[in-house]
Amino acid sequence: MATEGGGKEMNEIKTQFTTREGLYKLLPHSEYSRPNRVPFNSQGSNPVRVSFVNLNDQSGNGDRLCFNVGRELYFYIYKGVRKAADLSKPIDKRIYKGTQPTCHDFNHLTATAESVSLLVGFSAGQVQLIDPIKKETSKLFNEERLIDKSRVTCVKWVPGSESLFLVAHSSGNMYLYNVEHTCGTTAPHYQLLKQGESFAVHTCKSKSTRNPLLKWTVGEGALNEFAFSPDGKFLACVSQDGFLRVFNFDSVELHGTMKSYFGGLLCVCWSPDGKYIVTGGEDDLVTVWSFVDCRVIARGHGHKSWVSVVAFDPYTTSVEEGDPMEFSGSDEDFQDLLHFGRDRANSTQSRLSKRNSTDSRPVSVTYRFGSVGQDTQLCLWDLTEDILFPHQPLSRARTHTNVMNATSPPAGSNGNSVTTPGNSVPPPLPRSNSLPHSAVSNAGSKSSVMDGAIASGVSKFATLSLHDRKERHHEKDHKRNHSMGHISSKSSDKLNLVTKTKTDPAKTLGTPLCPRMEDVPLLEPLICKKIAHERLTVLIFLEDCIVTACQEGFICTWGRPGKVGSLSSPGQASSPGGTVV
Repeated sequence: MATEGGGKEMNEIKTQFTTREGLYKLLPHSEYSRPNRVPFNSQGSNPVRVSFVNLNDQSGNGDRLCFNVGRELYFYIYKGVRKAADLSKPIDKRIYKGTQPTCHDFNHLTATAESVSLLVGFSAGQVQLIDPIKKETSKLFNEERLIDKSRVTCVKWVPGSESLFLVAHSSGNMYLYNVEHTCGTTAPHYQLLKQGESFAVHTCKSKSTRNPLLKWTVGEGALNEFAFSPDGKFLACVSQDGFLRVFNFDSVELHGTMKSYFGGLLCVCWSPDGKYIVTGGEDDLVTVWSFVDCRVIARGHGHKSWVSVVAFDPYTTSVEEGDPMEFSGSDEDFQDLLHFGRDRANSTQSRLSKRNSTDSRPVSVTYRFGSVGQDTQLCLWDLTEDILFPHQPLSRARTHTNVMNATSPPAGSNGNSVTTPGNSVPPPLPRSNSLPHSAVSNAGSKSSVMDGAIASGVSKFATLSLHDRKERHHEKDHKRNHSMGHISSKSSDKLNLVTKTKTDPAKTLGTPLCPRMEDVPLLEPLICKKIAHERLTVLIFLEDCIVTACQEGFICTWGRPGKVGSLSSPGQASSPGGTVV
């Protein structure tokens, strides 16, 4: 054990940490890596990424994980906290020449025990569709690099679709593909579909339908990551120009923007109820942005270097109230919950909806999220009632901070409940009320609607939301009514795509786009622990564990409090040199 105050203590890798819900422990036998367990020499290589999928098989062990290390891609059975990892038997392993995998995503909608669709993006711009169970390579997109020659930064299936996927590149472009269509033998020709502040969307001009269906040009520099909202209707993008841009995906309209304190934004995630977005980047900060108010509500400072991943923990995000819970959503919402195989009407999502229903009983909410960075540190953060609904503005720059007058976000939960000062204390953790895994959530009827609309002519794409589902048309009212204009007239001439005039950071600082540090609450991390030797590139919250990974190619499993004892491998708790502070 390191001595108190010793210089060594600062650099020691932590193997456990404690929060209000208990002790989290690193499980050494549940570590995944290349079969030889040799640390990967990561100089100049792309970040290690991890993707999970559950095959819904009957064995109770349907979790699978995929990760890339250098030129290699591995696909394993993930045994989590229950059994030790068996690295000698990857289900599938691929080694690529001349290009490296950069990111990947499973289609949770179509996954079965016999077949799974995995998209893999590459450093040279291609995207491959493979089935690691059948060991098939079905298709290669952008094979000749005629669509985009730059590195793929993010690839994701469109929520609720079996065939549509979205690909972002370091060129700053995003492309919508359909797995059923070819990419053509010539470079695509485009025509403008929609243009707005700092973005433009083009359709592909061709006699027969081909990929890409749409091309998005967003901001300046690389588009580093994007994330779909839990209901699949909105798309949050973060770019090297330091901007978060949130779009209505169906209508291709800009909903709101935010600017980093300085430098590029590298990562983005949504809260489980779709009401808040967290970003991280080169300013070493995590920034919390309200989807409803289109403004920064808090920043968190704990990292000493760039923040590489942010993620919400849906299993620790909690709601406390006095009366027994009843499900307050519509029948459709309830059917949706049942549809995902977790018929927990008391899930986090429905509880968060409940907290903001018209019934204004005192309720306390705490959102938990985490971040990892190039400083090799894991930080956990609590977003509590006193930050979400402050009773007194911190300065004259924020004269209207109450969410009561804002209209509800599209996730179906309304921001109109009054809270009492006593609720600002983080509540005790309720029973393991949990959410369907974020990547599987909210698969709706979008697939057939989007596919049909695109097949019959992409010109109809902008009206998809009319066909798609019974919308509550409140976005327009919301844009007229909310207090802090997310794109004020003052800033509207700064981000013009046509003139390509770069935004002067000095002009955005102190505006709603980028408030000064003293104008928004500064969060302190619950814990901030060094957990790796190399920069961290993965943070995923699962029901019984937290998964992290570093650039050396080690994927680590941290057992949640009370979940560790079930591991069958002997001596898993006795890790040498582990400290807890």
